[in-house]
Amino acid sequence: MKNSVITMYRPTGPAELKLLEAANFRRWPPRLPEQPIFYPVTNEQYAIAIATQWNIKASGVGYVTRFSVKKSFMDNYEIQKVGGAHHTEWWIPAEKLEELNDNIVGEIEVIGEYR
Repeated sequence: MKNSVITMYRPTGPAELKLLEAANFRRWPPRLPEQPIFYPVTNEQYAIAIATQWNIKASGVGYVTRFSVKKSFMDNYEIQKVGGAHHTEWWIPAEKLEELNDNIVGEIEVIGEYR
């Protein structure tokens, strides 16, 4: 089973966290019109950097989440390097988010809170 899922991380703010709670930590909320892409990241270090540098500035608090997605779904997407060596993420088009949600294995966990 371990080889059949990919672990992802996502920095999030309080508004998105409330939507996650409403979905019992099982599904990401739909993207807003100005958010055409869902960006999960490949590592906790990068997620923490985004949470502390962006989410705290925007809302006073940043959270880091961790979740697993079936590898068979993620095989459709390449990892994108967007900066330093650990600045890697996937670009999931907003119209594919429900399909990604259908491929989440287990719950979305909050593993960090930063203020």
